[in-house]
Parts: sequence; C-alpha cells; structure tokens
Amino acid sequence: MKLLVINPNISTDVTRLIETEARRSIRPGTELTMATAPFGVAYIETRAESQIGGYAAMQVAAEAHETHDAVVVAAFGDPGLAALREILPIPVVGMTEAALVTACQQGSRFSVIAISQRIQAWYRETIAAHDFAGRLASIRALDEPLAHIGRVQEDQGERLVALAEHAVADDGADVLILAGAPLAGLARTVAHRLPVPALDGVTCALHQAQAMVDLAPATPSGGSFAAPPAKDCRGLTDALAGLVGRQPLATSRA
Repeated sequence: MKLLVINPNISTDVTRLIETEARRSIRPGTELTMATAPFGVAYIETRAESQIGGYAAMQVAAEAHETHDAVVVAAFGDPGLAALREILPIPVVGMTEAALVTACQQGSRFSVIAISQRIQAWYRETIAAHDFAGRLASIRALDEPLAHIGRVQEDQGERLVALAEHAVADDGADVLILAGAPLAGLARTVAHRLPVPALDGVTCALHQAQAMVDLAPATPSGGSFAAPPAKDCRGLTDALAGLVGRQPLATSRA
C-alpha cells in the first residue's frame, strides 16, 4: 500500500513533523510519499489561505496520485478535500474529518486545541461543514504570535496542555483534538497528562486511509462525486487539466 501525504502549506519543518507521526501510524508494508505545497503560505489559518492550500494540494495530487492507493490531506481544516474526492479515483482522507469521526466514537463532546485565535472561525465552519457542530464543546487557542511554526510544540507546549485541561474542566469536553499539522505528535507526547483521550489528526487520518484502501471502495460514476464533465480550461498544469478539464485550450498567439 502506498499513501501520498500532502502538506498544503510551504513549511518543510511542518512536513517533517507530519512524517514523523505518520510513520508511527502505518503498518508494516505501507509506504509513504511526503509532499509539501509548491506555493502558498507558511501555515493556514484563514479561509483565503485554505483556498490557496486546497489548490496546491490538488496540483500535487494530480501529479502523483497514479502511483498511490490513497491520499491524505495533512492540514486541519481539510483544504481541498471535497474537490480532491471529486477528481481522484482513489480514497482521499482529511485530518479534520478523520479526527472528528474518531472523537465522536470516543465521547459525546469534543474540544479542539488550536494554534491561533484567528484560526477559530475557519475551524468552526469546517466542523459545521462536516456536520459535527452539535458535538463541539469548545475551541481553545493560543493568543500570542508564533515565533516559528515548526517549533510551536517546544515553544508553546505547556500553554497548549493548559488549554486542553481547561477544555475538559470548564467546557465539558470528553475528547480533545490537538489540531493542526504543526502539532503532529503532541497528543502522543502529552496524553498521559490529560484526563480524557487526546487525538492527533495525522494519526487518525493515516489509520483511516489504510482502512479505506482495505475497503476498496468503487470509484463513483454517478452522484455528486462523479468525475467532472469535460470542458475547456486554461492555466492549469497538464496533470490537473487532465482531471478537471480534459480539454486544454490553446493559448492564443499575437
């Protein structure tokens, strides 16, 4: 089994964090290909940045999916997830959806621990889009600028644990989701300090991606996730045009 794990932001330090946790979550015989967005932002915390990250993930997946059995979108907020499911003939798993489903299998209400205040609006909308808003106890987030996105765990680890403890004591969380690729591996490190289960989106996504490959779902030929209809397109990479447009439009010459 081969899994393509895409970091939709440009931070290679974050990709390394994702890979470290991903390798702890795979079975013998599962191979990983790690990919970092070729363009975009250092880390995603707004709707606009999510759109950019989703497009970057689509471009990466279009180039590489044919040699893989499933794709993992390794950013909390799942940028590009629905679009990737629409254009790819293999399973696509998002960190957020995977973590939310797993959380709801372990308790009635969950809280999300996040890296910034600004990120909360996008997270709430993503959780609502996945139809889990009624199970959300709270989102608690850091409230100071991040000095280095690849060192959030080292720089802010104690504050993140304190936020998690407050989410349980004050908000009634039965399960905690330590959200975002920059926190990959933190749940494993601090789980023994917390009074309820703590989940890592990378771990949840990798386990679910492997399960999806085992289930061997059929590629839809109907319904809303059938392949997009052929039409003219311009400005896309050849690989992405082949999945989305199928009819590249020649550039006019003066």
